[in-house]
Amino acid sequence: MHEAPRGLVIAAPSSGAGKTTLTLGLLRALKRAGTHVVSAKSGPDYIDPKFHEAASGAPCINLDAWAMRSCTVRALAAAQTSEQDFLILEGAMGLFDGAANGRGSVADLAAMLNLPVVLVVDCAKQAQSVAALVHGFSSYRKDIALKGVVLNRVGGHRHEKMLRAALEPVGVTVLGALPRASELVLPERHLGLVQAGEHRDLEAFLQQAADLCERHIDLASLQGLASGLNTSSETPAQLPSPLGQRIAVARDLAFAFSYPHLLNHWYAQGAELSFFSPLADERPDPDANAVYLPGGYPELHADRLSKAGTFRTAMKQAAGSGTLIYGECGGYMTLGTGLTDAEGHRHEMLGLLPLETSFQARKRHLGYRMVQPLGGLPWDEPLSAHEFHYASIVSEGQADRLFEAKDAEGNQLAEMGLRRGAVLGSFAHVISCAA
Repeated sequence: MHEAPRGLVIAAPSSGAGKTTLTLGLLRALKRAGTHVVSAKSGPDYIDPKFHEAASGAPCINLDAWAMRSCTVRALAAAQTSEQDFLILEGAMGLFDGAANGRGSVADLAAMLNLPVVLVVDCAKQAQSVAALVHGFSSYRKDIALKGVVLNRVGGHRHEKMLRAALEPVGVTVLGALPRASELVLPERHLGLVQAGEHRDLEAFLQQAADLCERHIDLASLQGLASGLNTSSETPAQLPSPLGQRIAVARDLAFAFSYPHLLNHWYAQGAELSFFSPLADERPDPDANAVYLPGGYPELHADRLSKAGTFRTAMKQAAGSGTLIYGECGGYMTLGTGLTDAEGHRHEMLGLLPLETSFQARKRHLGYRMVQPLGGLPWDEPLSAHEFHYASIVSEGQADRLFEAKDAEGNQLAEMGLRRGAVLGSFAHVISCAA
């Protein structure tokens, strides 16, 4: 009889508690110790998974309790792990924080997968009150098991002793206490962390984080808290079909926000995937019958994109030949006529859709979306998606809309995106078939 892979969730009471740094340190420390460690990230996050991959040496997937059906979550977790693997799933926000309707929390993922939770608590500004916090989190939901706690940003031996004494009656294992380490702070920008590929000395950072975990965390006890994943499902993963038989995918620092689970699914469905870099002025494969421009940071590279002659010419030729071209968020803006950066400089984009966007007056657009394709895409079922950008639409010309849209609570929103011939795009990042 096969044993289930084992794993646990790294969660916190809120954002900013140090989950990501701890997760990276654990991944690297466990890898050093010879553990077959793999990882997942909860929610619609493109940036943290690349840090995970650098730390563990293994691909990282996204699991999303709001956007994915439970069968999809379990199927993706099963595909990510083997009997020998130890899975670390990093949460997002606070343990019980979900979408506007309350669904989709890290706790929901833990319950779906039967994974115990390790809570990371920022103790920099508290002492005995930590006991009430951990007690509340451990007793709030009976369908999850909070098995351990890591005390973060501890001020010294006396502070640690006070925290441990307060937690003794709570009955949750204290796995370790991490001191304040200002050098282990990852740089950020407007959509989250600076991308892993842009970190000047990521390897040194990961080694330092692993050293910290090895010194201050009981890694054997942490692994001992893990349980077998519940990956049983009678239904396969419900994911959107491939965009075409041969798909050219843009991939570089300007177009880095593609979901591995979608690309893997398209490949498993028989699609041929090729990759190209618009920033390197590369053209998509001329034999491709679909081109995918994912999201990313085109606003940081708009001048280079506007001068990438080979890329621009090839994209216009592909559009002229009827090749399906689909852009999400940053890719959508690149398909437009122009993009104005934060300094007010306008850069000419591809001009394949009648869309002008700007970052000069930043306004945050954030939330889960339920979208229904209105035509042009090989998808006709309702889809779950996520929107997160600071760009504003300056103007739109005559074109059909791509999606009907609702928010996480089911409220009707304005139709999203544009389609003109076989060129399509919107600010929505499609995640899965609707849950």
